[in-house]
Amino acid sequence: MTMIEESRRYRKDVPVEQTWDLTDLFPDKKSWEKALKDIVEEADQITTFKGKLSENANTLLQAINSVEAYQQKVIHVAVYANLLVSADGSDPVNQGAAAKSGAALAAIRSKISFFETELLNLTSSEIEQFIEDEPGLETYRKYLFDILEQKEHILSPELEEALSALGEVLEAPHNIFSRSKQSDIQFKSVTDSQGKTQPMSEPLYEESYEYSEDTVLRRNAYESFIETLEQYKNTYAAAYQTEITKQVQLSKLRKYDSVTDMLLAPQQATTEMYHNQLDVIQEKLAPHMQKYAKLLKEKLGLEELRFCDLKAPLDPAFNPSTSYEEASETILNALDIMGPEYIEGMKKALSDRWVDRAENVGKASGAFCSSPYGAHPYILVTWADKMRNAFILAHELGHAGHFYLAGKNQTLFNTRPSTYFIEAPSTLNELLLADHLMHANKDNPRMKRWVITQLLGTYYHNFITHLLEGAFQRKVYDLAEKGTPLTADVLCREKRQVLESFWGDTVTFDNGAGLTWMRQQHYYMGLYPYTYSAGLTVSTTMAKRIREEGQPAVDDWLNVLKSGGTKRPLELINDAGIDMSNPKNIEIAVDYVGSLIDKLIESYSE
Repeated sequence: MTMIEESRRYRKDVPVEQTWDLTDLFPDKKSWEKALKDIVEEADQITTFKGKLSENANTLLQAINSVEAYQQKVIHVAVYANLLVSADGSDPVNQGAAAKSGAALAAIRSKISFFETELLNLTSSEIEQFIEDEPGLETYRKYLFDILEQKEHILSPELEEALSALGEVLEAPHNIFSRSKQSDIQFKSVTDSQGKTQPMSEPLYEESYEYSEDTVLRRNAYESFIETLEQYKNTYAAAYQTEITKQVQLSKLRKYDSVTDMLLAPQQATTEMYHNQLDVIQEKLAPHMQKYAKLLKEKLGLEELRFCDLKAPLDPAFNPSTSYEEASETILNALDIMGPEYIEGMKKALSDRWVDRAENVGKASGAFCSSPYGAHPYILVTWADKMRNAFILAHELGHAGHFYLAGKNQTLFNTRPSTYFIEAPSTLNELLLADHLMHANKDNPRMKRWVITQLLGTYYHNFITHLLEGAFQRKVYDLAEKGTPLTADVLCREKRQVLESFWGDTVTFDNGAGLTWMRQQHYYMGLYPYTYSAGLTVSTTMAKRIREEGQPAVDDWLNVLKSGGTKRPLELINDAGIDMSNPKNIEIAVDYVGSLIDKLIESYSE
């Protein structure tokens, strides 16, 4: 056992109330093992529909209902294993569960791959006729026509089955990355400005030290972070290059014009929407953020503003603390405008152990919300008793509230909307929390200023961190399609260039900044990073509507959440009263960020 681990808690030592309750999925691991065995065997029941899907409308409806019920069981088994390994990826038992789950899912995908392939034999007119013959199929209209859109990109049944059988292998780059981050990678402990030794881990760095008011601790933690990343860069580059090569080759196999077109297809987002989001924000937001960087350097009294200082608090002596319980109450008050049905879900999440907030060895870094259909959402965060954590929790609760309502109102196949929309409900919660705190502290100029900086933190996370990840991804895919080897040096160079082009000469960059492509698992999730900025663009306009119109705007939003995945993203967002095909909406959101920075600057001259 290392000195680092000695000062951090193991999962077994974490108070149970700080962990999520997995018994809501399965009473114990033995029950999960049985369910895992059952779903592998039950896949044969689905194959009885093979060759029969186009027989008649009634058979098609029976098949869809059967697959939907079966998929719900599969999801519960898979999510359980994923939650185990996310809570403690260093535990060999959890690693084993994840491996068993992965192998079973690959076998299942192979067996039932015929389903969507066979649906492609239907024509649009045949689907329309089936819906007319069997009204129950109307529920699955979008699902069926979405599948039909893939027709020209689907391979022969034999090849699709082979690819499904290789699912575990195709997921290997992401799994290797995740396993290394959670189980192997270790950081040297660090000292703060008082000379005290502090434990160091990736979750501690990303949720606490990176935001620390202690410049010595913040910079030392960054050095420890970068020093460790440097040791793994070639391994991670190999994993990432394998992921990119896989995607490029699949895009060619499936006859897409580019890997970008392939990855945008399931989002139902156009290349124009994708490029607009990246280009408009980079161009229009950079001047505002460079102005903020200058203000930060001045107020922190730094000779140079380093890359690792960008998330430092503007007012270092003011970093309000809050307990989980206090933050929960504040969030509920902030979201009260959303009405009783939404609040019911929020209260359950906060009090019924839907949230895992402990910090322990082996826990995944960052935060996420997993929403298994037919159960309830599960949220992972690492709580550090800072008000900033309340914004992270509110964000994940936004995902939970979304799928809590969608799950109550839609069937499984109609629950999930495009990832282009997915970050709108989460970021709206952050904006509502900020509005609430601004109002509650209207006579406290220092707290109001702090809230503005937290709002900027939200925009930083979504409009800068994730957007620049998206810009980096765009360059990487371009290089890959030209045949450029994606070595660690190439990846570091491209990452640093993206950062430098955005921040200009307002920030001092070291070589470590280029290594930060190693932080994110999002690169293994297709074109996910840029969607954060799309979601925040939507939520910024929606928050404005709620402030100005009140209940009618809230009602529109709740209906959109309940709609789940029954509409394409532009239609869904249009139901919220927002036209995302117009780049002006992106500029409105950017201008709002600029206004926040102007308010900050003005507050120092009052």
